[in-house]
Amino acid sequence: MATRGRPRPWKMLALVMLVGAALIAAGCTRGSEEEEAAKAAFPQLEGYEAMKIPSDNPMSAAKVELGKQLFYDRRLSGDGSRACYDCHLAEHGLTDGQPTAIGAYEKKLPRSSPTLWNIAYHAEFYWDGRSPSLEAQVKGAWSGGNMGASGQDGRPSLEDICAQLNEIQGYRRQFQEVFGGPATPDRVAMAIAAFERTIVANNSAWVRFRQGEPTALSEAGRRGGEVFKGKARCVNCHDGLLLTDLQYHNTGIGWDPRRKELADLGRYSVTKNDRDRGAFKTPTLLDIAESAPYFHDGSVATLEEAVDLMLQGGKDNPQLDRANLLPPVELTAQERADLLQFLRELSVDYTIPRPIPPQ
Repeated sequence: MATRGRPRPWKMLALVMLVGAALIAAGCTRGSEEEEAAKAAFPQLEGYEAMKIPSDNPMSAAKVELGKQLFYDRRLSGDGSRACYDCHLAEHGLTDGQPTAIGAYEKKLPRSSPTLWNIAYHAEFYWDGRSPSLEAQVKGAWSGGNMGASGQDGRPSLEDICAQLNEIQGYRRQFQEVFGGPATPDRVAMAIAAFERTIVANNSAWVRFRQGEPTALSEAGRRGGEVFKGKARCVNCHDGLLLTDLQYHNTGIGWDPRRKELADLGRYSVTKNDRDRGAFKTPTLLDIAESAPYFHDGSVATLEEAVDLMLQGGKDNPQLDRANLLPPVELTAQERADLLQFLRELSVDYTIPRPIPPQ
């Protein structure tokens, strides 16, 4: 006979399981609440789907601050000559203002630096989309021609740069606080990617206009917006709040009619699909007036030239995106002027203060 008042073993087990389940549920609820609070604490593009944050790289204020310092720190490059920011300058619409980028050791790169506005809403990175995540893109640019930390030909590797960062007291303390250990290539990339996820174009006339503030654009800009989405068919590729469809299109840039070949195969280098020959990811038009020269090879000097090229249907070649670019568009002088005014009013204020990296 069981002692009176003492729970039977199976009842005790059930009680333990019930309490454990309650604690787990409470922990999950708190975890979910904390996760949602963390998401809400960082900028999101109002009116667009929630930004996707990798589960293995959650956002935190300390991580973003660390990533911002690293983004601006020239000591990350192989020769100490440039930071990530040097290819994504505020005064050039988060590009570098060069036809094609110039990396560490003065290496000339084949493509221009793409803008970073709203970059965290993209699913693929680089002009050809070869990188599947921001973290992978950071490591690719850092070890590649952009930053030159390749570990080849006597140049420092990513591990060498991290060893130098770990000698800096401020960085050593921050990496310990954020990651629980020293700087590594993966942790540097995760911190920089977290910072890049805060580069959101909320402070722009375009977003305010889309939110129902008609006077955010001038009268001419509003007329140009109607031309943009109507007669000029620009929204075929530059659609929605992001002003890009995030797809790949051949516009004929880089086509040599004499040799009948493309200087850069673009997306084809990734997919090996013939329809992707010469196709490049549609860039956002945010800050477009500041980000000359244009296209992946910087071959078009002015916004007026870029608009005229697209209105004429791009440059003919076997893989031209005829569905979206043809037939050519004929605008009146007033329509063209209004369209250009609309594009000039797509500017964004870069309000991120420049940090002082630890010494």
